[in-house]
Amino acid sequence: MRRSLVAAATAFTLAVSAPAVGAQATCSNSALAGDACAVASDMFRYMAPQLGTAIAGGSHTLGIGTNLGGFPHFAIALRGNVVQGNAPSIDNVNTGAAVSRNFGVEDAMVPMATVDFALGLTKGFNLGVTRIGGIDLIGGITYVPEIEEDGASLIPQNSTAIGLGARVGILQQSALLPGVAVSYMQRNLPTIDFAASADDGSTFDINDFSVKTSSWRISAQKNLLLFQLAAGFGGDTYDFSTAGSVTVDGNNAAFTDKASMSRTTMYGSLGLNLFLAKVVAEVGQVSGGSIETFNTFDTPADEKRLYANVGVRISF
Repeated sequence: MRRSLVAAATAFTLAVSAPAVGAQATCSNSALAGDACAVASDMFRYMAPQLGTAIAGGSHTLGIGTNLGGFPHFAIALRGNVVQGNAPSIDNVNTGAAVSRNFGVEDAMVPMATVDFALGLTKGFNLGVTRIGGIDLIGGITYVPEIEEDGASLIPQNSTAIGLGARVGILQQSALLPGVAVSYMQRNLPTIDFAASADDGSTFDINDFSVKTSSWRISAQKNLLLFQLAAGFGGDTYDFSTAGSVTVDGNNAAFTDKASMSRTTMYGSLGLNLFLAKVVAEVGQVSGGSIETFNTFDTPADEKRLYANVGVRISF
């Protein structure tokens, strides 16, 4: 995971802003460093949506698609998330104004470690063999370590970020019926500073790299003796921004950039019920939405992405 994070950090340190690429990008020296700004902005816009999926992809609480049944019921899960992504292959950065061209991409897994938690607040109302309207508090903690390796550094301003939300039961799971619930949650990446240098002496610095996500889910769950099945559908919105500087052939430029993107997600999970815990594996896909780039890529920035989560959950 450390090497994957370093590879992502190296890509992100190229991710700055470009002149005339639309949205909110700016470049202070487009005449001499405009191409570096454009390439960096596109790297930012290419990789940030993949990070958003790594943070928000899948169920809000690993493998749970129903409300918990009121206080004091709780659940806590440790999971690793990974997105089947791509990283652009940048073969040259020119001095001078931006010139649009096509870049190749390489396969790159984008990992993320999170802790999910949920606490039952209300049971809801009796409706025959089930209940409706139960409410859970849900949340998650995203962790990013400090890394310095291979000429790149990734320094989080805070190592963790806490997300919060709520889940409302449509049907509480029972012996006869599956559980069905709707939920909303916000998760963020800890704000990060990146730095890297290239073999030709070019340097890239990114400060205040931020990815904020909000998502909604409609989900279902059914326990079957040793196994647990769950599935869900929903929408994700990613908001990301950054600022920093680039230096190419002695020419400096300052930058800022921000963008947003909305995507649709669907997923399914299989859990194995052990004595005290559940081992859960989840797979899903995000698709839709669009994001503007100055250059083009063999695989577009808004390409649909597969993701997978695996972890251990304890619930009571």
